[in-house]
Amino acid sequence: MPDETLRARLDAATKQLEAPLAVVDLAAFDRNADDLVRRAAGRPIRVASKSVRCRFLVERVLRRDGFEGVMAYSLPEALWLAGEWAGTDLDEVDLLVAYPTVDHTALRQLAADDHARGLVTIMVDSVAHLDLVDAALGSGHPEIRVCLELDVSWRPLAGREFAHIGTRRSPVFTPAQAESLAKVIRKRPGFRLVGLMGYEGQIAGLGDRPEGKPVMGAVLRWMQDRSSRELTGRRAAAVRRIGDLEFVNGGGTGSIETTGFDDSVTEVAAGSGLVGPTLFDNYRRFAPDPAVLFALPVVRKPRRRTATLFSGGYIASGPAGKDRLPTPYLPAGLSLVGTEGAGEVQTPVTGSAARDLWVGDRVWLRHTKAGELAERFTEYHVLEGDRITRAVPTYRGEARCFG
Repeated sequence: MPDETLRARLDAATKQLEAPLAVVDLAAFDRNADDLVRRAAGRPIRVASKSVRCRFLVERVLRRDGFEGVMAYSLPEALWLAGEWAGTDLDEVDLLVAYPTVDHTALRQLAADDHARGLVTIMVDSVAHLDLVDAALGSGHPEIRVCLELDVSWRPLAGREFAHIGTRRSPVFTPAQAESLAKVIRKRPGFRLVGLMGYEGQIAGLGDRPEGKPVMGAVLRWMQDRSSRELTGRRAAAVRRIGDLEFVNGGGTGSIETTGFDDSVTEVAAGSGLVGPTLFDNYRRFAPDPAVLFALPVVRKPRRRTATLFSGGYIASGPAGKDRLPTPYLPAGLSLVGTEGAGEVQTPVTGSAARDLWVGDRVWLRHTKAGELAERFTEYHVLEGDRITRAVPTYRGEARCFG
């Protein structure tokens, strides 16, 4: 249950600001960062920028002990960050691009920038990715750092592909396939294999304690336990067969502990745990504080137990469903209207707390997925104690959109 004193603090701190607006509670953000470090138990955490999308916050966490490197979600983003940090204390932060790129322009920019080329690693999972880089840069291009992505989903029926639980990413599943592609990369002029990466979405992205669904929770825990055991052996075998890597990246906010069972993993990735969106409310092992909230103003009062808010259709990506909608948070006791949900220009909320709302009041909400809220706001207002101390731009606010 949310603390109603937080609502009073938020309303007082932002009373001179116009809503819709978004706030980052810096103390909550820092507590979440500390908890991620605790859970990582000594392994460095690579910050998943997709889940933050605010340079001020990414930079803040990179300056804390326990965090090393960025997992960017596009090559243009990685090049931008490398350029912004050149000549600063973050000048040597390495940047792993989490998804393969087919951006010829960005690849040419990478090849032409000696500084960025020493920091940025692109993702590959097939010879086709190497071919594309060669096509973009021509023969004899400078050496490009690459990371091989291993499919770390679970295939419970003897590894057969038709029984697939997890995200559909890399075609490289077995240690033998990983070894084969690694050999091709190492023989190919203009490429340097430096890392192995795998994101176990079936563990990291699925809460193992879904509210009101104990049977589903038990099934999820059963699946995740067996998936983790299988993956620990398979990934370690792939690392042994590949040999000589700078890093092996694994995990996500939801799987830090289970990823830690695998001694071959040298670092974990996390980002959503810094922000604490609703997607991470249903885990047994951790409970991040809601560090980023957004406020919508009440613009109509159609009936006693209903208030209509301006805007709010900030729907999260993933399989369409109610769990991708924003959640009314403060005051407690509000819910969305099932026939309307969250709309582009209006979002009605209903419940006992709506009786005390009137035109001009604010309702504070939480988003489902961490970084996507930054696509809706150009700035976050920074709450420190009881005051808003500054406004910091999101990627949108810096006129950056990376997909």
